[in-house]
Amino acid sequence: MQAMMNRTRMIGLLPLLAVMSCLASIPVRAASQEIRCMSLKGSVNPGSARYFLRVLDEANRDGESLLLVELDTPGGLVVSLRSMVQGVMASRVPVVVYVSPSGAQAASAGSLLLLSSHVAAMAPGTETGAAHPVGIGGNTEKGSIMGTKVENDLAAFARSLAQKRGRNTEWAERSVRESIASTATEALKSGVIDTVAAGRMELLRFLDGRKVMTASGEVTMHTAGAPVRMVGPSFGEQVMMTIADPNITVFLLLLGIAGLYFELTTPGAIFPGVAGAISLLLGAYALQLLSVNATGLLLILLALIFFTTEIFVVSSGVLAIAGLISLFIGSIMVFNVPESGLSLNWWLFIPLYLSFSASVLLLVFVVVRSTRGKPLSGQEGLVGETGRVRKVIEEGRPGKVYVHGEMWEATGSGTFPADSEVTVTGVDGLKLKVKQKIKEL
Repeated sequence: MQAMMNRTRMIGLLPLLAVMSCLASIPVRAASQEIRCMSLKGSVNPGSARYFLRVLDEANRDGESLLLVELDTPGGLVVSLRSMVQGVMASRVPVVVYVSPSGAQAASAGSLLLLSSHVAAMAPGTETGAAHPVGIGGNTEKGSIMGTKVENDLAAFARSLAQKRGRNTEWAERSVRESIASTATEALKSGVIDTVAAGRMELLRFLDGRKVMTASGEVTMHTAGAPVRMVGPSFGEQVMMTIADPNITVFLLLLGIAGLYFELTTPGAIFPGVAGAISLLLGAYALQLLSVNATGLLLILLALIFFTTEIFVVSSGVLAIAGLISLFIGSIMVFNVPESGLSLNWWLFIPLYLSFSASVLLLVFVVVRSTRGKPLSGQEGLVGETGRVRKVIEEGRPGKVYVHGEMWEATGSGTFPADSEVTVTGVDGLKLKVKQKIKEL
């Protein structure tokens, strides 16, 4: 009897189980119809990665329809890129990367972020690709062990992203190994992106009803008439995005060293010292955000020591020149970390370095000339100055001379009447030696 009742209960539960199974197979619909949108412009760095991951976390937490990323980047740090891609792969909310507006690019690290997105879109007149790892000066050392290692690693990373999203794996690998790039139309034909949209509204119409696979399963996007909310970077993220760029970092370091050097050589200016100290602190903070070469950093510190020593030990510019050489080598080495994806722009760095060098050498010239010239203060500075006799000076009998705003006891060969002008020829203790001033015709 009990067994029969159990079988009856099981039979009664079968319809309920069937209904639950059907519900489970229905695609997940986003909890909110609001679309969160962000604009990611400039280099990929710790600041932009922090901004991207914060907005992505908020979209996942609030269960929004999707995250729309409007992208325009020349590339950047591979380390920052990987953290952003990991966030996309773990997202329950669809991430749509849209390269826009017309004229924008998703180059280098940006092309890999585009490949990782659930939906990849580009505006007409945009481009993507050229993802070969770049080192200082625009190249990695091709053929070197490190260069080959970095290239192979990034090529495998690009292939895995393209394979995960069902995109062209051959194009993804060639963009790393051969630095190929494609226009929006070419990328669409090659199976690199999903659509070319002339504007945001056209893109949203394309997305409406489209199904994508996220970390939580298949999601159907409903974008028709959905409100779009723009989310900008916070102040801290904006600061990080600005200074976490190799070219900005080098500028801050050079400005900081120049400001402190000027303050130490000309005490009392105050502003150059304050500006220099702030610039150096910001530069040091930026170095913490970036992957840097330790040897290059030590050379920059050595240059700072040379410049400081030049102030106290006048070497006629030898230490300053040594500091400039050390600074140049250190600057091009400090970001020479191929696996990080850092790049230093020579067209910005060289003029900046030459301007800095000219300023330092000019200060050194002024200091050296002042040390070799006639003393302008103290007793030695009185020699050659013109004074006026206040008390008659006679042979063997000192008188009084007014010079440089002070009254001095003075002696001389011959007699010098009161109110006559004399020239100081020497200083003997607290007495001046004078002679008759020769009047010019």
